[in-house]
Amino acid sequence: MKALEPAQLPVAIVGAGFSGTLLAVNLIRQGVEVIIVERDERQLAKGLAFGTRRPEHLLNVRASNMSAFPDDLGHFVRWMGFSDRGQANRFVPRLAYGHYLRELLLGALASAPGRAQIVQGEAVGAAVAPDQVKLTLASGRRVDCRALVLALGNFPPAPLPPLTAVTPPLHFADPWMPGVLDGLDGLDHIVLLGSGLTAADMIVSLDRSGFRGRITVLSRRGLKPRAHAEVGPTVTPVTEPQAKGSWLLRSVRDRAKEIGWRGAIDELRSHTQHLWRRHDALAQRRFLRHARPYWDVHRHRLAPDVAIQLQALEEEGRLLFSAGKLCRAAPRDDRLHLRWRPRGQTEVHSLVADRVINCTGPEGAITGSDHPLICNLAAQGLIRADAHQLGLDVEQSGRLRDADGNPQDRLLAVGPITKGEAWEIVAVPDIRRQVWDLARYLGNTHWVGGEGL
Repeated sequence: MKALEPAQLPVAIVGAGFSGTLLAVNLIRQGVEVIIVERDERQLAKGLAFGTRRPEHLLNVRASNMSAFPDDLGHFVRWMGFSDRGQANRFVPRLAYGHYLRELLLGALASAPGRAQIVQGEAVGAAVAPDQVKLTLASGRRVDCRALVLALGNFPPAPLPPLTAVTPPLHFADPWMPGVLDGLDGLDHIVLLGSGLTAADMIVSLDRSGFRGRITVLSRRGLKPRAHAEVGPTVTPVTEPQAKGSWLLRSVRDRAKEIGWRGAIDELRSHTQHLWRRHDALAQRRFLRHARPYWDVHRHRLAPDVAIQLQALEEEGRLLFSAGKLCRAAPRDDRLHLRWRPRGQTEVHSLVADRVINCTGPEGAITGSDHPLICNLAAQGLIRADAHQLGLDVEQSGRLRDADGNPQDRLLAVGPITKGEAWEIVAVPDIRRQVWDLARYLGNTHWVGGEGL
């Protein structure tokens, strides 16, 4: 069989969660041949975020803003069969969105017979030549492609030193591990480490699964996500703010006094990435150190129904948010004995838990990652971490930078692992634009020949 010319080779996408699926759909629509490599068929076209099977896990964005396509913002609403504004205002179960993504992918595959395929397997290495990439799978199979795109989604939470030696069922290092909601009968006290949206998911799931004991949520600042308003705000587009640093923060606070904090943040949504890029690395680092936790709880909000459930549990005395740091953990008599220091205090307190679940959120740093493809590319000097250890170092187009900082035409990335470049790149509205742009970049006829843009 005659070998294909490099320009005739497909684009390979490693990872078939939201980012990889939507990139594949957009590439297929551009007439580009695609190979999707996914190691876990259960995550196909869903990923971690939308692979949940639990109906209590709701989207944190209204249905009206969940279209997969920036040029057809009503696409998801129509798919759901919603016919009025009230329905479009809903926060629907994430499992429904997972079905939506799978249907999009299957439809795209059916529309392009012979031009797209899914390969189940684990990508473990890649050799990059000037005109192509040779991707190697754990099975030994080789996939030749003209470009390789990493769409790896979110990595598991970072291990917590006091708990690294403690195993299930006393400690679950990842809240999505099998068995985390098993064996709840007879348990009295569960501790969640981290108080963001992942913790909110776990709280409602524990309650839905019949747990009737106490839940303590421990995080450094004891913050908890704010709720969306019952009805979506009407935000008037504004020109990009020119203020930077503390001046920008002050302007947001002043604006919040006029239109409320939700409106003040929402009207920045279209400018957030540009504002991040306009600040240098030092200013970005200052934001991450001092303001990020407060930004996160206001920007990444709970569906109103979830917020109501959490408030009810707090009022019952079954849910407590605490600010502090975990110092030690020791298993004893089938329970975990914890030592923690409240924020701003020197005295160490004791806590006894039947189970501890790490809900600190995904790890961004690739340093120490055990992902075989990441390890292989890093060992070759083909990738590096971004300046803030949020993910991989990429330029705005998505091209990955090598160890010397040089962008590469044939190695690219999309989704949460590009957070260091874009900051706001975890929500559907941001990623749909990113993959839309990347698909057009990769489908450009000048790029196909290896000349770039």
